Amino acid sequence: MADLSLAFLSLVVLLPLSLLIFLALIVRPRPVKVPIKNRHVFITGGSSGIGLALAQQAASEGAKVSILARNTSRLEDAKESIRLSTGRDVAIFSGDVRDYGAVKKAIEEAGPIDVLVCNQGIFVPQELEHQDIDEIKFMIDVNLTGTFHLIKAALPGMKNRAGRGPGSIAIMSSQAGQVGIYGYTAYSASKFGLKGLAEALQQEVIGENIHVSLIFPPDTETPGFAEENKRRPQLTSIIAASSGAMRADEVAKKALNGLKSGNFIVPCNFEGFFLSIATAGLSPQRSFLMAFVEVIAAGILRIVGLCFQWNWYGSIEKFLGERNRE
Repeated sequence: MADLSLAFLSLVVLLPLSLLIFLALIVRPRPVKVPIKNRHVFITGGSSGIGLALAQQAASEGAKVSILARNTSRLEDAKESIRLSTGRDVAIFSGDVRDYGAVKKAIEEAGPIDVLVCNQGIFVPQELEHQDIDEIKFMIDVNLTGTFHLIKAALPGMKNRAGRGPGSIAIMSSQAGQVGIYGYTAYSASKFGLKGLAEALQQEVIGENIHVSLIFPPDTETPGFAEENKRRPQLTSIIAASSGAMRADEVAKKALNGLKSGNFIVPCNFEGFFLSIATAGLSPQRSFLMAFVEVIAAGILRIVGLCFQWNWYGSIEKFLGERNRE
């Protein structure tokens, strides 16, 4: 009986404790805090939605904020809105992230950046067969290529921030950048690409004390959200029916807290938390406690994921069967 009790104790206590100690020794990069106050935060897509909410929150925490977007009048409105809500002025820059020359010019005018937030994004749901090729290229150019443009233009200045502490590059992905959904073929491709970019980039810039965060918001209530949903295929709405939308300020708060903590993966809601565990793969992890959760929960969440896939494919089969009978 004593031997059985000892074996049980080893299984329940010593094994998890050993795993925690092991993970504490091996997780990389090490934990870090990225300060915001009195530092230059450059945000794209900053004239509305999540970008505007991020700019307001960063300014309220004492950051020097610059925002970039295409529409000059909206930028002016955003600047006034931030000034009224925080009492601080922000610098505004008009430019298209698809144009590397325009991006480079804006970043040079803005000055050295401590925190770069690549928040621009275009979302047009449609089945690949029916989607115009120009729309597909547009999403990839804005969501993926535009992020390359921003980071490449900002890196020289960020690397020369001598004595200014840890820097951050935050990249706004999407939960559709973690799992593919019917009707999101082009959009998911543009967002999945950001994970590969972020994982490799973190290895390239860690020696410069620059820390990459990859943010995964769900559907978010932004000015373009209602218009985008008008084009959402019916089957997409059926599959995504269980996911609710978040407010832009809620996403902005989660994103800002995540990048300040130097977290590589930043989920924005309860569903996103479990999705981030299920899709962690070989992503860097700073927290040994979170690494422990990922290791323990990985197998269970794979089963949960397969159940979701069973449900989704069942919905597709049912929808197509009903349509064929019409």
